[in-house]
Amino acid sequence: MTGQHDAPILAVDIGGTKILTALFSPEGKMLAKDVCPTLADEGVKPVIERLCSAIESMLDGNNLKASQIGGIGIACAGGIDSGRGVVVTPSPNMAGWVDIPLADIIRERFKIGTFVVNDASAAALGEHRFGAGRGVNNLVLFTLGTGIGGGIIANGELYLGAIGAAAEMGHMTIDDNGPQCGCGNTGCLEMLASGRAVERDAVKRISQGEKSSLTEMAGGKAESVTAEQVGTAAKNGDPLALDVLSRAAYYLGIGMVNVVNIFNPEMIVLGGGMAELGDLFIGPGRKMVAERAFPISSRIVRIVTAQLGNEAGVCGAAAFALDRSKRGTA
Repeated sequence: MTGQHDAPILAVDIGGTKILTALFSPEGKMLAKDVCPTLADEGVKPVIERLCSAIESMLDGNNLKASQIGGIGIACAGGIDSGRGVVVTPSPNMAGWVDIPLADIIRERFKIGTFVVNDASAAALGEHRFGAGRGVNNLVLFTLGTGIGGGIIANGELYLGAIGAAAEMGHMTIDDNGPQCGCGNTGCLEMLASGRAVERDAVKRISQGEKSSLTEMAGGKAESVTAEQVGTAAKNGDPLALDVLSRAAYYLGIGMVNVVNIFNPEMIVLGGGMAELGDLFIGPGRKMVAERAFPISSRIVRIVTAQLGNEAGVCGAAAFALDRSKRGTA
């Protein structure tokens, strides 16, 4: 199997809607990138074929052969056994991805070292190396989107746990009597503070007769309200939208207090669409950490927004492959 320590790295972020492929220098600078649709509904094999085509296209477009690449890093949603490079359990947007030996498949196709990591853990590594967390040795990242994911950097290294399943921030229990989560538990943070949770709460309250500008924004169809619309309405002072966001922010604050008390990080990085609401959503969480977390930990933690946006995962996948290839880990 080929690969060079001073060669470029190819990285891929496989999401529910798009596959982002990028080429990086050995120093971690992005040299080129491309995007294609995932079309996850077509099934596992067609997605893997598109993944291989995206890799081939990136190589061809940069006049490279696979043998000239130092390694391939893949960030993928779902439960990942990073040691074996296997997608063990799927994300909600990637049905059918159960026990898929993704690293072996790509390694066999391109004859190059291939490394697979959970997309949120990759985002944490990306922000640590190239974004908001540069120079920080201990940080925790929350990805606040439709769902909630996370990643941990401990003593300057990505923390993966025993097999790569660490940092499922969205599935810490916040309210034991809370709503049922897709993971099978009840009252998970994801069901209380994610974009999906905000949408659910807004729709429920409007359908119960509460008045809100969201009804007009959704074209009179309460069931069509989106988290983005809730954010816009809240910024415009809509009382219901403000209250829905405040409730979600409260639960996010509880989650961050737990993380501060357990990990004592220097920094919490908040990424994803919900984080783009800024202080309207993040401010209450900061306040709760200051009031409820152990003072010795709350005094030093900084809560910031992510810097790399949609490129955090692919940047982290590149860093993951760089690290693993230097260690000689197959």
